[in-house]
Amino acid sequence: MAGRGALHPAGFDYTVRPATRANPIDLPPMPADPRLFYRQHVFCCTNTRPPGHPRGCCSEKGSEKLRNYMKVRAKELGLADVRINASGCLDRCELGPTMVIYPEGVWYSYHSTADIDEILQKHLVEGGRVERLMLQPEQK
Repeated sequence: MAGRGALHPAGFDYTVRPATRANPIDLPPMPADPRLFYRQHVFCCTNTRPPGHPRGCCSEKGSEKLRNYMKVRAKELGLADVRINASGCLDRCELGPTMVIYPEGVWYSYHSTADIDEILQKHLVEGGRVERLMLQPEQK
């Protein structure tokens, strides 16, 4: 709709505008992101696959029990602005159990309550990283 205003149902203006130095690729300006609802959001894979599946699954490696432990410990630590969620497959099954923490996008492989405690303290409380448990993008 070149030259005509188009409104998204949410009220965003999608009017096509010519490219400028401030908007070099001729896209409509984006509205500002809202503030985060949670300071951090943790997704713990709890996916289940049939027994003997070649990729395995996080559930058979204890992910549900460990995610439940993490949820309880986060509450005990007073991390009310952190959400601990179960997720479906995160597609890194062979490295599992796995989790990813947003908004940072940091991935971890964990295997014990001690690993969970270390991630909670170092990453979610202190803002650091647990390097020995971090997964790199090329790992699959």
